Amino acid sequence: MKTVTYCGSSAKDISNFDTEAKQRILRLLDMLRAALDLHPKDFKYMGIVGEGVYELRVRTSKQYRVFYVAKFREAIYVLHGFTKKSQHTSQRDIEIGTQRYRYIINHRGKNEKKI
Repeated sequence: MKTVTYCGSSAKDISNFDTEAKQRILRLLDMLRAALDLHPKDFKYMGIVGEGVYELRVRTSKQYRVFYVAKFREAIYVLHGFTKKSQHTSQRDIEIGTQRYRYIINHRGKNEKKI
């Protein structure tokens, strides 16, 4: 079973989601980790962020998004969690995901404590 590794502030960001959204995100990540489902029902490929990056989509009273990459053998990397405020994903959120993806590519397997 893969581990789930939270990058930057992604764990804190998700912890600030409303309770229902947080529970659904964590359940989806657990399903991915256990390889029970290759892709959740509501996801989107986010190649603009990085190769193999997907976006989990959860809607409760607000729209929540989580960028993750699961293509690596050792872990599912959660890159960024945010509340979507408009129809388009903001450039800032894309840039945060892209920076964290690049960091992972450059530091995987080097036993970094914090990504």
